[in-house]
Amino acid sequence: MQAAQLMKYDKNFKLVVKDIAIPTPNKNEVLVKVKVAAVNPLEMLIGTGSVKLIQDYKMPLTMGNELSGVIESVGKNVDNFNIGDEVYSRLPLTKIGAFAEYVAVDYRAIALKPKNLDFVHSAAVPLTGLTAYQGVTEELQAQSGQSVMIPGGSGSFGQMAIPIAKQLGLKVMVSGNARSKQSSLEMGVDQYFDYRKENYWEHLKDIDYVIDTIGKKEFDHELQILKPRGRVLSLIMGPNRQFAKNRHLSFLKTTLFSIAGSPIDKQARKSDVDYRFIFVRSDGEQLKKITQIVETNQIKPAVDPTEFKLADINEALNYVATGHPKGKVVISF
Repeated sequence: MQAAQLMKYDKNFKLVVKDIAIPTPNKNEVLVKVKVAAVNPLEMLIGTGSVKLIQDYKMPLTMGNELSGVIESVGKNVDNFNIGDEVYSRLPLTKIGAFAEYVAVDYRAIALKPKNLDFVHSAAVPLTGLTAYQGVTEELQAQSGQSVMIPGGSGSFGQMAIPIAKQLGLKVMVSGNARSKQSSLEMGVDQYFDYRKENYWEHLKDIDYVIDTIGKKEFDHELQILKPRGRVLSLIMGPNRQFAKNRHLSFLKTTLFSIAGSPIDKQARKSDVDYRFIFVRSDGEQLKKITQIVETNQIKPAVDPTEFKLADINEALNYVATGHPKGKVVISF
């Protein structure tokens, strides 16, 4: 089969498409014939070696974290999936490989794809869906009646985070561009700020949680609106000591993350706020809940119209990094 592989970490990495053997699933895995794989900024972090302290891979590495496809065979311990099932997945962090014609995946990392979505749009859901779900329920431990602000939440992350937060009973505020206002309000957003016309930090205070999708340049404004002992969860700013402790990382890694995250932690402490960082993991049971949310709310994630095949993988990666895509970039097989 054809697969796109990383040969070594490199800040200017390029993937090599080559023929490798079709994987044989173990007793807890299914073999999936990949229909569509999504290309994410996470690929850049992996390829450049930026996340090797969190997850270091053996080379050569078949890349790709997110896919939709059809089950071709099942391991002997798998009794809840069948050959022919249409599934989707955020692949386990320790065993990625969506940029290939076939992939063997642990059955605990997959779910049946949403009935209202085709393979292309299904492949755009797992990573953002699980990030939103794990962010709201685990990292923030948000409760019904509490409030969350998502600066820059009008994009693909917000498409999943808004209905999940609303389903959990939260009051949701979002800032974003003018063209996304109507769709965000239709998803149930309580307050929408067009960032070109108004500054959310001039209107909000005593918010329970902030989910940061923008990074350090927005941090001061995010801290400004949180109530004492509020919490900010970042998808971007990087891990800290708390991240390492939650994952029971080694003393060395905990020390390194403590040092790297200390300026952010210090700034948060000064405002009496708790800082968290998320690096999303696979979870088939959570993905089932996300499927229900997608079907109930008839969510159709934005997908960039540019067509890429596996042979175009480096162009697709470059487009994600520099091209301002209009939604998730995908590779069709």
